[in-house]
Amino acid sequence: MSGTETLVPYFKEHEKEQPIIIVDTREASTAPKIVKGLREKGAEIVMKTLPKGDYVLSDLCAVERKIVHDFVYTLTRRHLFDQLFKLQEIYTKPFILIEGYMPIIYKYSRINPSSVWGAMFALAKQGIALIHTTSYKETVDFLYTAAKQEQIVEKRIPVVHPVKKTETLADAQVFFMASLPKIGREKALSILNAYQTPLNALLNVERWAKNVHGLGPKITEKVKQVLHKPYRK
Repeated sequence: MSGTETLVPYFKEHEKEQPIIIVDTREASTAPKIVKGLREKGAEIVMKTLPKGDYVLSDLCAVERKIVHDFVYTLTRRHLFDQLFKLQEIYTKPFILIEGYMPIIYKYSRINPSSVWGAMFALAKQGIALIHTTSYKETVDFLYTAAKQEQIVEKRIPVVHPVKKTETLADAQVFFMASLPKIGREKALSILNAYQTPLNALLNVERWAKNVHGLGPKITEKVKQVLHKPYRK
């Protein structure tokens, strides 16, 4: 399809056909209005416990939904990136849908708004598309339209892909380094690229701030405390 064409003729041609949307059972229990709205539009809803993601729209597309407050909270816990990278491993086109009033991030006292924008930019750079809706009604409209485009127009079917269980040595090394305080997957990859092995990286932790972009003295100090302080319950 060229950039000058629109999807309007396709939707008009298939307007009576309805998509199937697979919804994670946990998401369905926390967002019943979305499920109800999708059904009212005519979508067929299939409930399943999904290994990753909240909504499956096709064999390519899955959506992780976060309300603004949860998105910001997850950033402070460093879970979001790992969660979305795992979704990206099993779906070619992963989306994160952020629902709610975005300017509220300026009212949080524990996190700088620039951190939120920076995280969104980093996700987009990694190939994870971001969608923003202001209400559950807009979320319903987006999910329904996207599912219809994938299934009715593009002729794809919704498929639940299993999480890849085979972990390579490289995966284990990244996981090990990413588990250190304030490191996460992206910084773990930078550290391993700089020092090749986890052991070499830990032996040279004093030099991280100098040799690895994005690692300052505060982060290296946290890691050093974990490595050197005696264990106490």
